[in-house]
Amino acid sequence: MATTGAALTALDVVESTQDALIVDISCDTRDADHAQQVSEALEALNGVSVHRSSDRTFLLHLGGKLESTPKVPLRNRDDLSRAYTPGVARVCQAIAENPEEARRLTIKRNTVAVVTDGSAVLGLGNIGPEASMPVMEGKAVLFKQFADVDAWPVALDTQDTEEIIAICKALAPAYGGINLEDISAPRCFEIEARLRDELDIPVFHDDQHGTAIVTLAALENALKVVKKDLKAVRVVLSGAGAAGHAIAKLLMAAGVEDIVVCGRDGVLDKEVDHKDPHRAWLAQNTNPHGVTGSLKAAVGGSDVFIGVSAPDLLDGDDIATMNDDAIVFAMSNPNPEVDPLAAGEHAAIVATGRSDYPNQINNVLAFPGFFRGLLDAKASEITDEMLVAAADAIAQCISAEELNPGYIIPSTFDADVAPNVAEAVSAAAR
Repeated sequence: MATTGAALTALDVVESTQDALIVDISCDTRDADHAQQVSEALEALNGVSVHRSSDRTFLLHLGGKLESTPKVPLRNRDDLSRAYTPGVARVCQAIAENPEEARRLTIKRNTVAVVTDGSAVLGLGNIGPEASMPVMEGKAVLFKQFADVDAWPVALDTQDTEEIIAICKALAPAYGGINLEDISAPRCFEIEARLRDELDIPVFHDDQHGTAIVTLAALENALKVVKKDLKAVRVVLSGAGAAGHAIAKLLMAAGVEDIVVCGRDGVLDKEVDHKDPHRAWLAQNTNPHGVTGSLKAAVGGSDVFIGVSAPDLLDGDDIATMNDDAIVFAMSNPNPEVDPLAAGEHAAIVATGRSDYPNQINNVLAFPGFFRGLLDAKASEITDEMLVAAADAIAQCISAEELNPGYIIPSTFDADVAPNVAEAVSAAAR
């Protein structure tokens, strides 16, 4: 232990026999690699075998992060007869006569399905349904923690678009909303659009709309700091996938008139026959001044850079070509499109998706309160007005006195965010 530099914090005998001793050793390590070094050093000792190693993160996930807890106690036969047979039959009949009563008399009133196929998990890619479960459980925990919404992971062992749509339609009666999560583009677009058309409960793709909401909120406040108008700025958007498409559409709905979208090959060209209809839509409906060329070229003379694409696409010299008081949102995770420190040498405001820099643009500011508002309003659909209202509510959580270049977006633990978003979305839905 000492030779590896780890700090021993506890040593507990778990089992003792005449032939062997099983000991539970706890120690502080720098990171996962350091912990592996400790494990290997112990294994190398004569007569020592390491059965299993773990850490606090793995222990937090042990057995999952969710459980089902009844809201009503069953203390006696009378309670049982009302919660289950025979009393439950009357409630079933009431719902059969009027299906809308399910929103009032079942968990549908407050429950969201977090649906994934594990095909596009942030930073991990196509890892499949089982491996995506810890992320979905975490999402459900955030729903409950921040907005008292009961959410449950639904990890599907299929990546077939039609099967996913059919399954979601089949399970919809038990839920008040569906949150699509980590489904790869372009399938995510069709799945969301079809479900929105064919279901009577709201369907929200967080990778698209949650990201768009928090981006707009941060941009509204950033523009206040640099004293620029939403309708007058040029925005360069790197990333034409699910998040980029949603951000562009929401910025346009909010009043941004000049957006230049860049994909892997630079600015989307109107003259190119884009096979993806969503990229084609972006090409036809953005870039009003006909900017051409690479991302680096497009950034020159712009006011805002928003990245939802890939790491290390720009450097400080590229940011220096932007207009005065530039705004940079480099949101690729874990490594942003441009180094935040290098960007900060030239831009007035820098934000990322990371928690170790100021101005973290995090979807948790949006989706819990957004669904709280949808459920409270018994909404059946999602509109641009609701998305803009949510962004406005997040932005307004920071007062004019508090607003500064290092604080344009509230903390994820700001207790006012989710209630304010819920109220704004509920009002827009009604």
